[in-house]
Amino acid sequence: MSSKSSTSESRRGAPVLVGLIHKPHGLAGEVAVEPLSDVAGRFDAGSELELAVAGVPRRGVRIRSSRSHGRGLLVAFEGVEDRAGAEELRGGRLEVAREAVPPAAAGEYYHFELLGCRCVDARGTELGVVDDVVEDGGGEILCVRDESGELLVPFVAAFLTRVDVAGGVIELDLPAGLIETCRSRS
Repeated sequence: MSSKSSTSESRRGAPVLVGLIHKPHGLAGEVAVEPLSDVAGRFDAGSELELAVAGVPRRGVRIRSSRSHGRGLLVAFEGVEDRAGAEELRGGRLEVAREAVPPAAAGEYYHFELLGCRCVDARGTELGVVDDVVEDGGGEILCVRDESGELLVPFVAAFLTRVDVAGGVIELDLPAGLIETCRSRS
């Protein structure tokens, strides 16, 4: 994807996506938010986030209130008092500075830390760059892209030799035939 960087180094200072604004809810300025963060208190009243909406300069927002709604949240921001104001936020991205994200537990990684990492096999052969991380019923899948297409690799301990987020490299020891089975050609 053109909007994604090709190296983890360029992502290190980038804001971290913590929520997506889908649509207004009601008449009082609330919006439906899909939270992408499980940090306790991230969407509590008084929390400050960065708001990125296409075609509008980024700006800071403060949460006035939030409450559970289905599988997401209904969030009201200070200064957004009606449906028209909430409509302007549709499609917005809620982000925080990288420094505001607590460290992951040992052996665990945030998705954004894996994006842009180079993947190599046990022989040092380049497999591509992590373009996305997808969760399915069985766990996480790395979407590894190179010039020939996309390789879907289960992100499981059995396949991981080394994960060096700081160095931007993931070393994999994949079973015979997995690459051929899991690669799609573009």
